[in-house]
Amino acid sequence: MYMWKYRTPEGFADLNMSSDGEYLTGLWFEESRDAGKHGSCFKETNLPVFERTCEWLDSYFGGMDPDFFPEYQIKNLTPFRAEVMGIMKEIPYGKTMTYGEIAARIAKNRGIRRMSAQAVGQAVGWNPICILIPCHRVVGSDGSLTGYGGGIRNKEALLRLERECQ
Repeated sequence: MYMWKYRTPEGFADLNMSSDGEYLTGLWFEESRDAGKHGSCFKETNLPVFERTCEWLDSYFGGMDPDFFPEYQIKNLTPFRAEVMGIMKEIPYGKTMTYGEIAARIAKNRGIRRMSAQAVGQAVGWNPICILIPCHRVVGSDGSLTGYGGGIRNKEALLRLERECQ
């Protein structure tokens, strides 16, 4: 496993990214509660996938909604997590969706009466690739900024950046 560090603009914690050598496998804010789920045995090496991810992040933090994605791979992706990740990827730049809205959409897609917003929250929190898979755009039912493994300060800053750059 390989790792690279991305220096973010002022107001954000720096980001770490991991790769299996070919695909991006993790992206997380330094010193966040998400850091522990990525492991600690990495060789620090710049790779083409890290360069592409840095280009994406430069564009994003430059106030643009990038029109490309670095190649990534998510390991241990259950069908439920894949469904939640797919919905998160559809949340437009600068917009938010609640855990309950995602749960209702999954329930409708599956033809069931209801789906647990708490289960959705766990799947959102499991997301190993922040920002690219925009878990920061998922908020509480009252619009509150809850449950962000990268830290509420970073979530607030990401949403502010997106609102200001629309």
